Amino acid sequence: MIHVVSRFFTSVVNRFLPDPLVFAVLLTMITFLLGIWLTPNDSLAMVKMWGDGFWNLLGFSMQMALVLVTGHALASSGPVRKGMTSLASIASTPKQGVMLVVFMSSVACIINWGFGLVVGAMFAREVARRIPGSDYRLLIASAYMGFLTWHGGLSASVPLVAATKGNPMEKICGIIPISDTIFANYNIFITVSLVIMLPLLCRMMMPKAQDVVAIDPALLQEDAHSTQKKLGPNATWAERMEESPLLSVIVAAFGALYLGMYFKNNGFNLNINTVNLMFLTAGILLHKTPMAYARAINAAARGTAGIMIQFPFYAGIQIMMEHSGLGGIITNWFVNVATKETFPIMAFFSSGLINFAVPSGGGHWVIQGPFIMPAAQALGADLGKAAMAIAYGEAWMNMAQPFWALPALAIAGLGVRDIMGYCVTSLLFSSVIFLVGLHFF
Repeated sequence: MIHVVSRFFTSVVNRFLPDPLVFAVLLTMITFLLGIWLTPNDSLAMVKMWGDGFWNLLGFSMQMALVLVTGHALASSGPVRKGMTSLASIASTPKQGVMLVVFMSSVACIINWGFGLVVGAMFAREVARRIPGSDYRLLIASAYMGFLTWHGGLSASVPLVAATKGNPMEKICGIIPISDTIFANYNIFITVSLVIMLPLLCRMMMPKAQDVVAIDPALLQEDAHSTQKKLGPNATWAERMEESPLLSVIVAAFGALYLGMYFKNNGFNLNINTVNLMFLTAGILLHKTPMAYARAINAAARGTAGIMIQFPFYAGIQIMMEHSGLGGIITNWFVNVATKETFPIMAFFSSGLINFAVPSGGGHWVIQGPFIMPAAQALGADLGKAAMAIAYGEAWMNMAQPFWALPALAIAGLGVRDIMGYCVTSLLFSSVIFLVGLHFF
């Protein structure tokens, strides 16, 4: 049955889902029109909001571009590729391959979402290279499906912000400790269930042999020495400096020293900047010389085009949703019909709907928190579960929103239509796990 469902959604997505850039433009138009229709703002006010917010994600766009290029460069180094090859050898059949990829990706996303996005896609490429007959689309989709676990893990933005003094909701609902969110029984149930069930789901989505879309393993081969340059006896001083391992060791030492001090002072608190520094430090060391690393980065940078052009559109959409009050109106549609028992589920679905326009955990907390949390207090609902319902809805609807798939697709060399049918299938079946956890635990 699951195979039939995945084939159906794959067919629908291939026919109707536009390119992610066109998708972002269409969402801009829909948000603009809804803002005029449902809020007191006129067209000029909505355009002003869009323009004011259009460049708000520049810093984040750069962070995501660096996640992609530093992760790609690290994974292309000889030692890391050998390690992934050894790990990929655990699987010997295409079905085992997709199960292993989604398991590794989901565990990595629990540790850190940026780490999981990049490592999952890199590992999927390695499995495709090693196992003939693998469906390349499903492998990359499996890597992205692991992203469902990120908001139950150690880098989850909503529960971490809710537990931080001075966050926007502190005056409304106080500080919500992570013992009530990340380490609560319902979150442990949901996260562990996803880690266990996603491999089984991916196995059942495996297409029949005649429908497999494989890729020539030779196309995934990378010359381990392609970034290295041998110097001749007449090399200049400048060329010798460019290819000097000593400079890479010095940079790596700086990075390692800083990270050691950071973790000593902050505990194992990974964020996107520390992950990027870890990737860069390890990558420049493993590539041995500064210019070898620069060549690896140059090869990886070609995949950042989607991030550069699409993220500003989502920044504009987010500000229109936030400043017009449209996000609050949509949230209240769900909240106003909720009871104490159904409140987390309604908050979950409202978050999923808003995720189409605001695919950001932190953005959800800003837009939905002022409506969800006071309503939870008034109904006597669990505040930790209310906050996590916002987080889960965002993570869940990512399976139908191509925003976060861009880094994985860039690494894989695929388009969004290649994987979204499988991802929408995982959206459908994972909803059962989220709803059971929110309602019965």
